[in-house]
Amino acid sequence: MASACRRYGKHGYWSVLETKSRTVEQAREQPVIGDRSVLVFYDERVLGHEPNIEEPFLPGRLARRVKEILEGLDVKWSYPEHPGRVRAVMELLKAEPIAGVTFRSGKPATREQLARVHTLSYLDDIFAMRGQNAWLDRDTTAVSTGSVEAAEVAAGTAIAAVEAVVAGEAQSSFALVRPPGHHAEPVRARGFCLFNNVAVAAAHAQAELGCRRVLIIDWDAHHANGTQAIFYSDPDVMLFDTHRASPFYPGSGHIEEVGAGAGEGTTVNVPLPAGTGDIAMVKAFRDILVPAAEWFEPDLVLVSAGFDPHRLDLALNLSYDGFAAITEVVQEVVDRHCPGRLAMILEGGYHLESLARGAHTVIEVLAGGDAPTPGEAGVEEVAEAVAFHLSAFRDD
Repeated sequence: MASACRRYGKHGYWSVLETKSRTVEQAREQPVIGDRSVLVFYDERVLGHEPNIEEPFLPGRLARRVKEILEGLDVKWSYPEHPGRVRAVMELLKAEPIAGVTFRSGKPATREQLARVHTLSYLDDIFAMRGQNAWLDRDTTAVSTGSVEAAEVAAGTAIAAVEAVVAGEAQSSFALVRPPGHHAEPVRARGFCLFNNVAVAAAHAQAELGCRRVLIIDWDAHHANGTQAIFYSDPDVMLFDTHRASPFYPGSGHIEEVGAGAGEGTTVNVPLPAGTGDIAMVKAFRDILVPAAEWFEPDLVLVSAGFDPHRLDLALNLSYDGFAAITEVVQEVVDRHCPGRLAMILEGGYHLESLARGAHTVIEVLAGGDAPTPGEAGVEEVAEAVAFHLSAFRDD
């Protein structure tokens, strides 16, 4: 002890011990991938949804109108929402495993579960399309022979993802499903969506799982017109939606659309211009979502996770760091208000590389990974270039 005191000076030994202890504690506080458990839900039945314009479709006025639209295009068109989307995500998750992540299969939703957000007449119309190739909307939403089952499984798997986190089986979950859902309205299929998966899951959580207040966060590049329509007058469901502003599809989501009746104030739209990137998106989440959640006090948080805001999808200008940063904000909201009750449901994202890497990045953060602070692209590189070149322009 004496030699130690001489080496470190008066009280030095204990100071060193305290410093080392603080260092160890700080190291433990640093995010580590695998610290949090994540359940990824995936069911191969969602691959059965595969509309193909080369196949014969049910004849009729709508089929003629869609044919006219497609024939008027300058390029050959194929259905953008295809099975390769979820295959790409699964392939990357298998090629680059994430500690703390486990996989589980899904299940189909029941008619009763779907009927909480869709009318019975609409469900009858969709179920009548089982085994058919048909157009459902002039915006090119369609079904193939396996689409109805795929849509039932997509909605049911979103429910399974919510049930798992409410039961404490994982600290978060991610439902890797298709067809997507947030454009589907109570009586209309739109935007490649048949059933509104996140809405079905939210309504199930309220009806069966004791979650009275549900916060839905939608960061897809397209406004969640369907989710908004379903819950527009519901004071117990808050929709926070960042999206590219009108006239970008579907053209809704204006900032003045804040809900109606008892639900006024629980719809929060943040329309963004083309080119919006990481800094603006993170600001929207920190400066609008955080205080909104503080006021709303959710029992459950659901995320409609679309990856078309990535710059490769040409709608907005997010990077992978941007997705990580907004996921971190969402995780902070959940940790504060409803720890362990976070479920994400896949929506859009049509560039396979950015979809797969974006989903992988988000799941890494859910598993405990660190989220880098995003900056404006090129600023750091320009600073390095300044330091390299500046001396060449001095006479000394």
